[in-house]
Amino acid sequence: MHSLPRLALIATTLAALAPAVSGSVVPVVAAEFARCVAADAKVEKLAGDFQFVEGPVWLPRDSALIFSDIPKDELKRWTRAGGVTAFRAPSRNANGNSLDAVGRLLTCEHSGRRVVRLEADGSLATLADSFDGKRLNSPNDIVERRDGTLWFTDPDYGLKTDPATKAKVGKEQAGNFVYRLDPKSGRLTAVVRDFSHPNGLAFSPDESKLYIADSGTPRHIRVFTVAPDGTLRDGRVFCTIDKGGPDGIRVDRDGRVWSSTGDGVQVFSPAGELIGRILTPESAANLCFGGEDGRTLFITARKSLYAIRVLVTGAAR
Repeated sequence: MHSLPRLALIATTLAALAPAVSGSVVPVVAAEFARCVAADAKVEKLAGDFQFVEGPVWLPRDSALIFSDIPKDELKRWTRAGGVTAFRAPSRNANGNSLDAVGRLLTCEHSGRRVVRLEADGSLATLADSFDGKRLNSPNDIVERRDGTLWFTDPDYGLKTDPATKAKVGKEQAGNFVYRLDPKSGRLTAVVRDFSHPNGLAFSPDESKLYIADSGTPRHIRVFTVAPDGTLRDGRVFCTIDKGGPDGIRVDRDGRVWSSTGDGVQVFSPAGELIGRILTPESAANLCFGGEDGRTLFITARKSLYAIRVLVTGAAR
């Protein structure tokens, strides 16, 4: 007969060896992950039949989620009561979306090759569309720092590939850079130039660090120290994704990093240790915290929009 501690150990081992079920929560460091997501939390499908969805952002004053359907060239709006409706079309193949300090929508346009802001009168203001006199590639994701500066990534995913040469058609920049824009001066600065394909980005809660996903060959997330002059220093690999690659990323109030991945969402401690996974039926492309209490994680995954209740909120601005 097995002792109770022995039976508990066997049960834990069998649970770890059991195949993970899509829509389930899979702890890696159980005690830490239990602070993030309840063990019985389930992924809920909110809507589907899209072409490829990205860039979710929660609008608190509207109790609504905005997200992009890139191939359909449309921004979508979701509410619990009304479901999904069109928000802006055409969107110039918008990808990442975010909010500035006063709640204005910031959007990265792939085919527009620019970063825009939605004004109160419904017009779009172009914030950045070129660097050193050359057009941007296809801005991907954006975040605002508390000092008002805007930080965005500019890979070349939105540019067509010449089938003969494999070169990106119309690419003017020498690489795929990460930028900082000072809206007051209009100055655009390339803060990192050595990424393969920079993608999602997010600040630590105190904004002393910037996390940037590289969804190209490395498939990892790097972290940088933000210097007082706005430059980035001491870059290093924070974590590597083992299923697919990192795309959109978010940081919670306690400094954990949540990354969309090939199997759903992977959550890392502030030290870069994988502590758990949220499995989704489709590969996840992006995510954001939202809902009335900030404790719903919205996930855009290929052709569908999903959500799961969590125990933490995103980092406060």
